[in-house]
Amino acid sequence: MSGRTTYSIRQFARDMHGTTLVELAIVLPIFLLIFFGLIDFGRMGAEYVMAEKAMQRAARIAAVRPPACADVPTAISRGTVPPNTVPPRFGTLCSAGANICAAPAPITCTGNAADPTTSEIWASISGIMPTTSTPANLSFTYEYDPALGFLGGPYVPVITVEIQNLNFQFTSPLGGLATLAGATGNNLPGTLQFPTMSVSLPAEDLALGNNG
Repeated sequence: MSGRTTYSIRQFARDMHGTTLVELAIVLPIFLLIFFGLIDFGRMGAEYVMAEKAMQRAARIAAVRPPACADVPTAISRGTVPPNTVPPRFGTLCSAGANICAAPAPITCTGNAADPTTSEIWASISGIMPTTSTPANLSFTYEYDPALGFLGGPYVPVITVEIQNLNFQFTSPLGGLATLAGATGNNLPGTLQFPTMSVSLPAEDLALGNNG
C-alpha cells in the first residue's frame, strides 16, 4: 500500500464532517419525545383538575334540583314494622332506630341531555370538561342514607356524580417518536382512560315533611 493511500485512509478516519448531522439524527427523536410528552401530559393533568372541579359543581347543582334519574322516591315511607309493635310516628328521624324508614335501593342512571337537571348541569360544566365529553359521560347515583331525613318527610339521598367512559386523547404521535428514539416493543396508547372521579353530596331537604 503506497504512502499516499495510507495517508488518505488515516485522513478519512479523522474526518469529522457530517458527524453533527448523525448526532442530531440520534438526539432529535429523544428530544421531540420528551418535548411533546411534556405538552400532552401537561394537558392531561390540566384536564383532570378541571374535570374534578366540574364534578364538584355538578354534584352541588344535583343536590338542589329534581333527580336526574327516573323512579327516585319523593318521600320517605315507613319501614317494616314487627308484629304487635306500635309503628313510629311520622316525623321520627330515620336515624332513631332500625327499620323506622324504608331503605330504597340505590338508583343509577346515565346523563341524558333531554333531562332538565342534566341539561342545567351540562350547561354549567361543559366549558371545563374535556372537549370530547358529552352528557352521557356523566353518571348519577341516588343512594339512601339512614342518617338523613325523617319518616314521612322528603326523600333525602346521597347524590354521587361520576365521570364514566371518558378517555384522554393524545395529540402527539408519542408511539412513533418512541420508536424513532430506539424504544423496542413500545405500546404507548393514543388514549388513556380517565381515572375514577366522583363527588358525593347529600340532597338538600327544603321541605317540612308530614308530621301527621
